[in-house]
Amino acid sequence: MSDSCCKTQKTKEEASTFNGFEITAIDSKSHSSTTCCESTSKNEEATINTSCCSTVNEKAETITFEESKKEKEEYRVHGMDCPSCATTLEKGIRRLKEVQDATVHYGTSKLQVVGTNGFTFDVLEQEVQKLGFHVEPITQKKGSKTDTFEVAGMDCGNCAQSIANHVNKIPSVHNVQVSFATGKMKVDHDDHVENIISEVAKIGYKASLVTNIKKQESPPTQKHEYGLITFTGILIAFGFLGSYLDLPSILSSLLYAVAIGISGYKPFKSAFYAIKSRSLDMNVLMSVAVIGAVIIGEWFEGATVIWLFALGTTLQNRSIEQTRRSIRNLMDLAPSEAWIKDGVQLVKKPVEEVQVGDIVVIKPGDRVPLDGTILTGESSINQAPITGESIPVDKFEGDSVYAGTINESGSLEVEVTNLVEDTTISKIIHLVEEAQEQKAPTQAFIDKFASIYTPVVFVIALIVIVAPPLFGLGTWGEWVYKGLALLVVACPCALVISTPVAIVSAIGNAAKNGVLVKGGTFLEKAGAVNAIAFDKTGTLTEGKPKVSSVHALTTSEENLLSIALTLEDYSTHPIAKAIADHARNGGILAQNGSGFKNIVGKGVQATIDDTVYYAGNIRLFEELNLSLDSLRSDVDQWQSQGKSVVIIGTNSKILGVITVSDTLRKTTVQALTGLKQVGMKQVIMLTGDNKGTAKMISNEVNVTRYFAELLPEDKVNAIKSLQQEGYKVAMVGDGINDAPALATSDLGIAMGGAGTDTAMETADIVLMADNMEKLPHTVKLSRKALAIIKQNIWFSIIVKLAALVFIFPGWLTLWMAVLSDTGAAIIVILNSFRLLKMKD
Repeated sequence: MSDSCCKTQKTKEEASTFNGFEITAIDSKSHSSTTCCESTSKNEEATINTSCCSTVNEKAETITFEESKKEKEEYRVHGMDCPSCATTLEKGIRRLKEVQDATVHYGTSKLQVVGTNGFTFDVLEQEVQKLGFHVEPITQKKGSKTDTFEVAGMDCGNCAQSIANHVNKIPSVHNVQVSFATGKMKVDHDDHVENIISEVAKIGYKASLVTNIKKQESPPTQKHEYGLITFTGILIAFGFLGSYLDLPSILSSLLYAVAIGISGYKPFKSAFYAIKSRSLDMNVLMSVAVIGAVIIGEWFEGATVIWLFALGTTLQNRSIEQTRRSIRNLMDLAPSEAWIKDGVQLVKKPVEEVQVGDIVVIKPGDRVPLDGTILTGESSINQAPITGESIPVDKFEGDSVYAGTINESGSLEVEVTNLVEDTTISKIIHLVEEAQEQKAPTQAFIDKFASIYTPVVFVIALIVIVAPPLFGLGTWGEWVYKGLALLVVACPCALVISTPVAIVSAIGNAAKNGVLVKGGTFLEKAGAVNAIAFDKTGTLTEGKPKVSSVHALTTSEENLLSIALTLEDYSTHPIAKAIADHARNGGILAQNGSGFKNIVGKGVQATIDDTVYYAGNIRLFEELNLSLDSLRSDVDQWQSQGKSVVIIGTNSKILGVITVSDTLRKTTVQALTGLKQVGMKQVIMLTGDNKGTAKMISNEVNVTRYFAELLPEDKVNAIKSLQQEGYKVAMVGDGINDAPALATSDLGIAMGGAGTDTAMETADIVLMADNMEKLPHTVKLSRKALAIIKQNIWFSIIVKLAALVFIFPGWLTLWMAVLSDTGAAIIVILNSFRLLKMKD
């Protein structure tokens, strides 16, 4: 691969990537501009000879990379019961010539595919079904929508295919699925619904739009699987009893054969394609064990093995699906339809058709369908699905509301601010699913270990089958049986499932409690953290100054506040606003004033009843030559407590003093106490305040240490000094001003993610509500997750070692080997379920 690179000024450029190359589209008017790209291709199969620098001219418009236009499509896969299934599926799909790349995430049962020009969903679905799984799309083209139609008139599968082929030819249609069994058609398109219905009518069928569809399709039912398992179990039982009832042995063998054929159809088929994909998964090992048992005449053993395997797999699938649904069910919290105000009428529309700026009417008791801003009305909103807060929040005109939250009381008119795919709850689900797809360090290690362990044990099993009989150490039948048992034990299903299920369960629990953990890595880090640092302003405190005390000296308190309101009402300073709000909330009225003037750095003045009044700091009144000796010690004391002092008076006397301070959050003391109770060694406060103020606040919130008089860059140094002392440090901030410190810490935690994209993007963990009451729970959850992961790993290893030891004395039968694997996997899953139900 040859390439060169040059750096030049670019005009009106937009960059995209193709296999690691940066492709830059430049305005054609800038003929002298050139492009710069880096050769960092991960796909070594393609050899590209190109020059990175090329003059942009009219001919450049003809140079295109078709592959660069390909987008990553996402699908939901049903039927995976362990991570090795995901590996098999990934390898099989990557071998398709129509597929450029494929990634399967076992934790979220999601498949991501980058296709070539010939890629279609039908090609993918066919291959996935060959491998023994079921797949369905879960993404759609940007700007498009997915609608479901009832189609009348279909009388065979070919009709469904004909409809799909015809609708697929419509330029505005991106994907079509027609099911003859259900009589439904799902269309991903950016056209009018009427046009789709019209096109279907052209080929002789009638389509009608289905409304009120759940956003997340349920997985295929497992009832038929339980039915087959029950039936084959009965066959095996009759075959077993046949030997005691003096029935012909051929009859028992026939019953066992039928049971093997029914229970083994899916694993045998999956094993065939796994071998084609050069993958050794549980299906391969189990199939070889069953076929081997039949060859040596152990029909009962073979039938029992495959029946137990089918039963265990079904139970695993059911258990795992419950874990996955813990996040997907969040989407069902938001209603699928909304009442839109159209003039004086209310029109019910699917949320997918609601646009930004539409007015939604939300009745008492209804869920909020989309994010928006309240135009009229007031109510209490239960925001638990978003923030984890158990107490409803009062909302008024101008306040934001989020999709999925519950309108407890009062009718609201809300202006929509986000489309359905951009709502806060949609972002939460997207972030959490991404987090579940990221492998934690422990999981990555276990996966690597399993990829080596399985083939090694497979080879050892072959040696056990062949070597001892060749050297006269026993009969072929004896050692083949032991080798087959070893094959069954070879797949470390419980071991590889031990970490991802626990991670998914813990992240799901955190999300339901208003805490976004962005991956298993950060969950593990949270469990290891032993020091936590807090930014003071906006984190430990509200970040909004409030009046803390009013001291009337030569007038009444009511008159003092009335004059203060008159003076401060025209100022935009936060302290002035705090005083004005305090006066209004107390029912105080402003007086008639004139001649308002701002005195920079000192205060304000205005004329009331022909007298000039002032509100400001001590320097202002010193310049007015007023005696402040009696006030000076009190002012110094208030300032040492971190309070801002505002003096009210004229040029001849002091009327009184108002102190303003930033108040602690209601949950601060409780949260910090909770952190110490869960074993946090250091709870640190970082602040730009002076040492006196820092000491006073640190005593109030009961932190173990504080760093005062810090500039933003000093906070980074404070974090580094703690790390040098050997602590694993978490930093809690607002996600914007504290970005450098958040990045430096071992774990960054941002406050107030609801409605704040920056906070949701910058930190490793996001507290959706503006409080810290969930921090102790998050730490406990993380530590519990680490403990359960260790329990799962040790349990899996001990069971596996015990099974291996019991094989050689002949104590372990084939069906016991299956129980040791699938049984251990189910126990590991159930143990991980405890994380889903863990409460504060």
